[in-house]
Amino acid sequence: MKKYVSDIAFTPAVKAWQEKEGSRQTYANMAARRDWQKKITADLAGFVAQRDSFYLATANAEGQPYIQHRGGPKGFLKVIDDETFAFADFAGNRQFISAGNLSENNKVHLFLMDYPNRTRVKIWGEAQMIDDDLELLDRLKDNDYKARPERVMVIKVTAWDINCPQHITPRYTTEEIQGASL
Repeated sequence: MKKYVSDIAFTPAVKAWQEKEGSRQTYANMAARRDWQKKITADLAGFVAQRDSFYLATANAEGQPYIQHRGGPKGFLKVIDDETFAFADFAGNRQFISAGNLSENNKVHLFLMDYPNRTRVKIWGEAQMIDDDLELLDRLKDNDYKARPERVMVIKVTAWDINCPQHITPRYTTEEIQGASL
């Protein structure tokens, strides 16, 4: 049984490494003082609403990981309720690696970056692909975005955390650069 939400990442093997390298007590104190969260807060929802991309990690039944970039208009990853995100899954390269992985292992990890502000958010969850809910698909798609939505991915959040800004090189979109030069 997990004592803290952060135990989703701080497994016994990770804690052993932390102990060996001298950081275990710091993370134990962090969890006791302010552990990671499970519920989607207004701050997290606001951060997500400003993202036009994220990285999605899945793993197959053998544990082989796969990371895929997902992009769309700002806010395409939407809050459904205080523990659920969803997005319209657009037609892509037709490899279906993430979809296949999810059919064997529903665990996912989302990695969202705000490069200009050197902020990253990590989200652990369980996902499912939904092919037959046209009402939900219609609710999630952006009619001004010229991609073809094929299905919906729904992600139930099991944990999330904002990570430190160390080693994040600021990067800017064309839109951000043009806005700064006005």
